[in-house]
Amino acid sequence: MSMILSASVVRVRDGLPLSASTDYDQSMGMQECRKYFKMLSKKLSQLPDRCTLKTGQYNINFISSLGVSYMMLCTENYPNVLAFCFLDELQKEFITTYNMMKTNTAIRPYCFIEFDNFIQRTKQRYNNTRSLSTKMNLADMQTEIKLRPPYQISVSELGSANGFSHVPVGEYKGTGKISAAPHQRLEPVTLPGIVSFVLSLLCGALNLIRGFHAIESLLQNEGEDFSYVIAFFLGTAACLYQCYLFVYYTGWRNAKSFLTFGLICLCNMYLYELRNLWQLFFHVTVGAFSTLQIRLRQPQGKSPDYNV
Repeated sequence: MSMILSASVVRVRDGLPLSASTDYDQSMGMQECRKYFKMLSKKLSQLPDRCTLKTGQYNINFISSLGVSYMMLCTENYPNVLAFCFLDELQKEFITTYNMMKTNTAIRPYCFIEFDNFIQRTKQRYNNTRSLSTKMNLADMQTEIKLRPPYQISVSELGSANGFSHVPVGEYKGTGKISAAPHQRLEPVTLPGIVSFVLSLLCGALNLIRGFHAIESLLQNEGEDFSYVIAFFLGTAACLYQCYLFVYYTGWRNAKSFLTFGLICLCNMYLYELRNLWQLFFHVTVGAFSTLQIRLRQPQGKSPDYNV
């Protein structure tokens, strides 16, 4: 019998489960599939936005959008088009019900467990295809899957974290070539992120102005120390680079943000004689806040372009 067995909602950046259907089946096959669910959750940020994993008599399908992944387990003979229509319906309801701020700041597992009620109702509808009433256009979904089929994950590839071979993200097939890491999209900007970006620009501008004043003072007084000029301009460069790291994804992004923050601290330590304690506290605090926002804004999978 073809049917959907379970479903869950997971945050992409760290695999945190946000909601899930209640499962009553405790068979060995289901226990094994739950292990695959956990392994997939840890690798979502490395996988395309639409995937399928075939595990014997079961299939695991998922889609990822806006930093959240929607996963489902069904029997191997369940229609592919219905599986992804089911996931698409979960996605639309979840996005409508919860804003991105809540999902990004969630810290405990299953904090949106009340969404389980919608998952269960939708699962029952899709398991009773004769009475399935929905506004979706199955023909459009079928065309979409034909043009851009889900990436087929192999079990050995899924186990790369446990010592198996790893397939680079840029070599995924079935969804077209995935962009390399430097061009990967980041999660939507939050209000604290915008504030940190503006404050970093402000600190950079203040350093730049003080740097030009230091040059003027140096030209007028030969005894002035040129190293202060260098410190001001290094501080400007560090603040602007923090803005760049917040907006764009690069390799070793978190490490670069910590090193940039360290440079900001060193510049302000050197400029201790030219700034009061409040100015030093402001520049260092803004640098730390921007570093935190860079760390929180993680890469996301491509948003699915379902035409349903």
